[in-house]
Amino acid sequence: MTDRTDKERLLRIQLKGQAVDVPWGTTVLQLFERHLPPEERKDAIAAIVENRTYGLTFPLRSDCRVQPITVADRFGASVYRRSASLMLLEAVKRVCPPGTKLVVGQSIQDGYLYNLTGLPEGGVSKDLIARIDAEMRRICQEDHPFVIESLSVSDVKRMLMEVNQPEKVNLLRIHWEPQVRIVRCASVFDLFHEPYAPSTRYIDTFEIAPYWPGMVLRLPSRGAKSITGKIAQLPRLFQTYTETRAWNRMLGIENLGQLNEAALHGDIKTVVQVAEGLHEKKIAMIADAIAARRPDVQLVLIAGPSSSGKTTFSKRLGIQLQVLGIKPVTIEMDNFFVEREQTPRDENGDYDFESIDAIDLELFNDVLVKLLDHEPALVPVFDFKLGGKLPRDRWTPCKLEKDQILIIEGIHGLNDRLTQGILAHRKYKIYISALTQLCIDDHNRIFTSDSRLIRRIVRDRNFRGYSAAETIRRWPSVRKGELKHIFPFQEKADVMFNSALVYEPGVLKSVCERALLEVSPDDEAFVEAYRLLRFFRLVMPISKQLVPPNSILREFIGHSSF
Repeated sequence: MTDRTDKERLLRIQLKGQAVDVPWGTTVLQLFERHLPPEERKDAIAAIVENRTYGLTFPLRSDCRVQPITVADRFGASVYRRSASLMLLEAVKRVCPPGTKLVVGQSIQDGYLYNLTGLPEGGVSKDLIARIDAEMRRICQEDHPFVIESLSVSDVKRMLMEVNQPEKVNLLRIHWEPQVRIVRCASVFDLFHEPYAPSTRYIDTFEIAPYWPGMVLRLPSRGAKSITGKIAQLPRLFQTYTETRAWNRMLGIENLGQLNEAALHGDIKTVVQVAEGLHEKKIAMIADAIAARRPDVQLVLIAGPSSSGKTTFSKRLGIQLQVLGIKPVTIEMDNFFVEREQTPRDENGDYDFESIDAIDLELFNDVLVKLLDHEPALVPVFDFKLGGKLPRDRWTPCKLEKDQILIIEGIHGLNDRLTQGILAHRKYKIYISALTQLCIDDHNRIFTSDSRLIRRIVRDRNFRGYSAAETIRRWPSVRKGELKHIFPFQEKADVMFNSALVYEPGVLKSVCERALLEVSPDDEAFVEAYRLLRFFRLVMPISKQLVPPNSILREFIGHSSF
């Protein structure tokens, strides 16, 4: 029970470096209306309160620090997308016939792919998409509030079954509290996971476009005021997503609720074994494809973003190649760095070691040409303490035999500048990433990059001496480098490999939660740690003992056979 004196006292709020006093129970929105300039107030869509993200309707009940966030911020962009997704659910309910079900798929460039099931013959037509778009704009103008409520778990389960959402009922199997929060918008509702905008009028920039087999809800890029251009066609990436969705359907696990159910009452050991078997089968198929292009192909290039499992994948591919009588040889690209004083610098004046121009491309290609022509070559040795290559008499002699193939792993592997001296038919390019296709439920995605961030937190803490807070603080810079040096070239790959495993959220929960709990609530990194901890509340833990020793996950959790 709240003491009357609490309601009568003033709170001391630190807002953008300035201390202001407001009455107890003042909402964040009221705080901004009274103490922020009009332009800043207009752009705010949510807030960070004591390093936790909250909606603008959140009432302040203690002295605290408050920071406004906009759609230019990744947390604000997430609020915008989540709010738009619930508006889309309301639009579909208004426009489509009863029994139609909206199901979220993968992220597509600046939006999310959705499919509509239960439609009559003809499916998702352009006319239907146009009517959904128009209805969603009407919902924006109607300015419906996003209302957060706490209800009993039994009532929410009944409500979910009435709207045919059993996958969300499964999520509540591990919810141990007597009540659960939901969010309402007009006539639809959803389980509450993260903050929403105050009302639908905040979500005024979107576009719904056809995209086989359904439609894409396009949203503005972070900080943008409009949506520009057409949706890029990414056939290889889309094919990889589709393949993974098919794997998930075969396993009967397409969302967290189904994974939790398998962990609680199903044969999770079989799920692990089949998921790993699918990985091994795919790696074997890639090895077969390489062998089929021999003797032309003599160079295999493997590229992908951070924490994709490139190292373990390379070793497993090497084994499959040896099964086919092809012996893999690797050289380290790090030995081909230019001298430290020649290293390009970024916009802050710091050395940009991720730039392709940080590689001595002329020397690298000279060595490659000699090796692929089965001539002897000297591979440089780079001394990172000295910031330069050792003298030539200390370089490593190397020669590629007829039954050998060269494998090179690195972020620039798909960029043709890296291997410009090698003819295209002699190269086989592989793109690897953890492209998770497991959703929270039919309407809420798991961010594709979250799996990699969680993997990296676990690996950095276990093997590199970095805390979760340090990894989280470094992550935006890592992502920036990926956007610049890796993602633009992904469609140049001969094949893509999805290193995500359907069961990994349960395993990673069992090893990542402690690392996240070590982050101090006073640390700016706690904003992200808190978000991930909230996500893990939805996940049933799975013992890491079930993970095979050659699994890609072992690269992060330890005890890998490699």
